[in-house]
Amino acid sequence: RIEIDPATSDAHKRMFYTGLYHTMLMPVDRTGENPLWKSDQPAYDDFYAIWDTYRSSHPLITLIDPKRQVDIVNSLLDIYRYDGYMPDARSGNSNGRTQGGSNAEVLIADAYVKGLPGIDYKVALQAMLKDADVPPGGNEEQEGRGGLPDYNTLGYVSTRYPRSGTRTVEYAFNDFCIAIVAQGLGEKALFERFAKQAGNWKNLWRADFKHQGATGFILPKDADGKWLDFVKVTVPAMAKEIVPVDPTYVNSGKYEEWWSGFLYEANSWEYSLSIPHDVAGLIEKSGGPEAFKTRLDTLFAKRYYYVGNEPSFLSPNLYHWIGRQDLSSDCIHSIVNRAYKDTRRGIPGNDDSGSMSSWLVFRMLGFYPNAGQSYYLLSTPFVAASTLHQTNGKDFRVVAKNLSATNKYITAATLDGKPLARAWIEHAEIVQGGVLELEMSAQANDWGRANPPPSLRFGAE
Repeated sequence: RIEIDPATSDAHKRMFYTGLYHTMLMPVDRTGENPLWKSDQPAYDDFYAIWDTYRSSHPLITLIDPKRQVDIVNSLLDIYRYDGYMPDARSGNSNGRTQGGSNAEVLIADAYVKGLPGIDYKVALQAMLKDADVPPGGNEEQEGRGGLPDYNTLGYVSTRYPRSGTRTVEYAFNDFCIAIVAQGLGEKALFERFAKQAGNWKNLWRADFKHQGATGFILPKDADGKWLDFVKVTVPAMAKEIVPVDPTYVNSGKYEEWWSGFLYEANSWEYSLSIPHDVAGLIEKSGGPEAFKTRLDTLFAKRYYYVGNEPSFLSPNLYHWIGRQDLSSDCIHSIVNRAYKDTRRGIPGNDDSGSMSSWLVFRMLGFYPNAGQSYYLLSTPFVAASTLHQTNGKDFRVVAKNLSATNKYITAATLDGKPLARAWIEHAEIVQGGVLELEMSAQANDWGRANPPPSLRFGAE
């Protein structure tokens, strides 16, 4: 479905096509083999987990095989009908752990804004509302939203629940996704409620906390609204009882048992930048464009960023929102060249059901999705030309003119021969087919700076 320039190096060809192959392995189509209930709906299993795959794997599947993505969403809705909730992780017809948010919401919003047909979005909204309004009970680890009573009363998940930071940040994004669908279906009251709740990440933003020149971080707060300066050690082997709050600390079992920390699989430097629906609001909270640039520079220079875990997948593109797509491209190429190879250990850690691989595929093509939203962020591709053969019969081609190790900056672009003054494109522009032509140069200019990507935009435009 995707062809790249035959002159591409053999190493890059192996990396690219291996990434495509890995992306299509999971979830697994088991339609007609579901032993738990009879249904005329598609049956998919081995979601391992949507927390990993919603950011790049499912958007790539949507481009390669949109019917498959429709079937995946309908399978999730069928699980909701018979099991009561949509899962985050599921294998062997049984739910696994919920990492953070109720991220099936992102897949539904992504399908909705990209116009995927054949999905009952009214039922989908009901399934999303079940996540948002009904506590799952039990240990709250396998479905729905853990810590929901806190979130729906305090506006954040307090430290009396595990992974409270991850949950708060992701629930806010999930609520943004609910608002998108509610608005599209004409549910004004629901739209207004969830659009407001999309800002709940700010309730864990500790504005006075400073670290390495950055001000403001997502940090733990108790149910009484008090910020915590220390966290309890829950690993029995440690002699300490408490340790200071540290925004570089990753919940890895050192101080806290794996699932019991404030954040999951990333540090506060990463999660504090993981606000994909409201980057403009994040920039404001961070002190403005210059302070935000300095913050991003520190994130990458100090290696607080880790591509091997998903919360930072979008972070290299955050320079786009301050008009510096050239810095995004520099950052992306540095990460790929350091973390990916055409060897048996060619990806940074566990592929997480194609997550790392799909991230690479998009980076090599030169555009990357902001999941749950209808646009893709442009950056310098790794291949001089690529063609997406779409199932609607319309090809979308990207050509990087004069691309080389020296000519590594996009200085102008045209879409079907018309000037493109923004460093992002809409899904609809890809679907209709055509040619995106990028002019490459050795020196960056101000291309794209006057037209930042959308932020807090509900629906496609």
